[in-house]
Amino acid sequence: MWNKDSQPEVPASPASKESRMPGAPLNAAAPVMRPSVPAARNLACLGPTITIKGEITSDEDLQIDGKVEGNISLRGHRLTVGKTAQLNSEINAREVIVYGNASGNLRAHDRVEIKKDGQVTGDITTARISIEDGAYFKGRIEIERSQSSSRESKQVEEMPVGVASN
Repeated sequence: MWNKDSQPEVPASPASKESRMPGAPLNAAAPVMRPSVPAARNLACLGPTITIKGEITSDEDLQIDGKVEGNISLRGHRLTVGKTAQLNSEINAREVIVYGNASGNLRAHDRVEIKKDGQVTGDITTARISIEDGAYFKGRIEIERSQSSSRESKQVEEMPVGVASN
């Protein structure tokens, strides 16, 4: 007679049970690590109970959920102003995304986004800007043109009348 308990166990894959990831299907192949996959960007976080009075400089992306009074400089990186954040700062970064409250001038080399519940009081200088419905903004906006397009417009302006361009 056939007995279920006497049958030897047949593995579903050549990988041993210990090498499988928890929660993965039994017949799934073992995961393969790919060295060509780029690493995730570093992100530093300042929690909602943190208060800083002073200057912040960083060479990584930063999310602030607390209170900051002082200049913030993120050379070529992203600043995320969280929903509970209250900033009274001059901000200089590649990209600024505002979910909370930012008071002070913002300079973003790439773009500024003010989300639905975000509030910005101060002047903004950036190449691109997005302000969602429901956001609050009080200040001036200056759009920076890329250097190549400003050179082209200068060339066109300085061309004498009646001379055709190639």
